[in-house]
Amino acid sequence: MNPDWLVPNWPMPPGVHALCTTRAGGVSAGSYQDLNLGDHVGDEPERVRANRSILRQAIGARPVFLQQVHGTHVAPLDLSSVDGAAADACTTVESGIACTIMVADCLPVLFTDETGRRVAAAHAGWRGLAAGVLERTVESFGDDGGVPRITAWLGPCIGPDAFEVGDEVRAAFEAAAPSARECFKPAGSPGQWMADLPGLARQRLRAAGVAQLHGNDSSDAWCTVHNPLRFFSHRRDRVSGRFAACIWRD
Repeated sequence: MNPDWLVPNWPMPPGVHALCTTRAGGVSAGSYQDLNLGDHVGDEPERVRANRSILRQAIGARPVFLQQVHGTHVAPLDLSSVDGAAADACTTVESGIACTIMVADCLPVLFTDETGRRVAAAHAGWRGLAAGVLERTVESFGDDGGVPRITAWLGPCIGPDAFEVGDEVRAAFEAAAPSARECFKPAGSPGQWMADLPGLARQRLRAAGVAQLHGNDSSDAWCTVHNPLRFFSHRRDRVSGRFAACIWRD
């Protein structure tokens, strides 16, 4: 496994594994250098296939890549699942396949329950986050019966001093929870705000009953925009690769 990749520091149950890639360790070039995992961003297909093979060999499980559409659908994965399902979250109880989310500014969130029977991953851009993708992912754990204790890890994303949004974004979050206003600071222009995406996610997860939150604390080290040597960022570069967060079971 590449030493530059992030291994979440959180209390995972035995048999559960997770990581988040960075730009390091792949074969792509130019704007996609090095480990671009996105096959929809203009990179050479053979290089994307090689990069995905590098990831699969490194983790010893098969990553399942979604067609992420900024929605709330949670796709259940099993051994027959193939890449390309239109969904912004996925979950599995199967061994050997990795719930995988690709990002380049949006927030990846990984989940496991206390037993490690089920794992999940979600893609939280502002639209999906406001619409409830994290809540839908938490609800998928209820399919196992009872109310399991869930732990979540928040990965790198655009930081609160780089994510400028309009009034409509602030209104979408405040309509669901007035406390969301704490995650918006005035920007330089009227009607513009600096949004704390991981802060909004932490609020939503706590409200959904997830008390154990780890990873992205909204500090600069987690910001995709401000760490160009480590993370892809679509907002910074416009033409950009994608890195990925994965979680899987033995």
